[in-house]
Amino acid sequence: MTGLSTVVKGSGPALLLVHGAGGSVQANYGPILGTLTQHFTVVAPDLPGSGGSPKASGALDLETLADEVVDAAVEAGHESFFVSGYSMGCAVAVAVALRHPERVRGLVLSTPFAKVDAATRTRIDRWKALLDGPRPALARYILSLMCSKQYLARLSPAQAEGFAELIGASVPTGSSAHIDLILKIDLSEVLPQVTQPTLVIGAAGDQLLSPELGKEVSDLIPGSKYADLPCGHAIALESAMPWARLITDYLTSV
Repeated sequence: MTGLSTVVKGSGPALLLVHGAGGSVQANYGPILGTLTQHFTVVAPDLPGSGGSPKASGALDLETLADEVVDAAVEAGHESFFVSGYSMGCAVAVAVALRHPERVRGLVLSTPFAKVDAATRTRIDRWKALLDGPRPALARYILSLMCSKQYLARLSPAQAEGFAELIGASVPTGSSAHIDLILKIDLSEVLPQVTQPTLVIGAAGDQLLSPELGKEVSDLIPGSKYADLPCGHAIALESAMPWARLITDYLTSV
């Protein structure tokens, strides 16, 4: 039995969701779950140290996470499924596709990276350093990374502070381990081995990951399609409906 807390809801073909670092199913996919469950049976596990899932006893690795999320889908009664990864969850999704190719019918990778570049690493190092400091400083920094400049400019000071308070109150206990994994990931050699139909979605206003990293992933996966959304890293916050439409239109066509 997997130790991951997992939401299963909806009807139709199975869709396994894999959320990002420092996030959860609800934080990263919550605004589009209702739409996705109209088309798919969503299987949505929280990674170790997120949501209702306990922290891992040691360092995280992609292979173990891939097997754990597959176990969640199989335990929910699904031998094959689509996979949608978000941010760090894209790397887990790729590992699922490579380790369990017979199970994966197609992939959607939103704001992915093969490996972080120097600019992104600097931002992530700062994120990790703030985990042990005052929660308001961490929350404001995360807000500045997750949203586009245009979105942030539209927020009033009270709205920005309210968002920061929500972020500060919901920082997963596994965030440090998630960040350590981000910094170790390098998919450059394995992405060309992905054979499943794949859609890569970038965020043109991303302030966490350098926006060109998503296009690089698409270029490395044979036959993949690429789409851009005019938003920051937090796609579900800024572009929920366009994002849901891209996912459902693609996966219902392959």
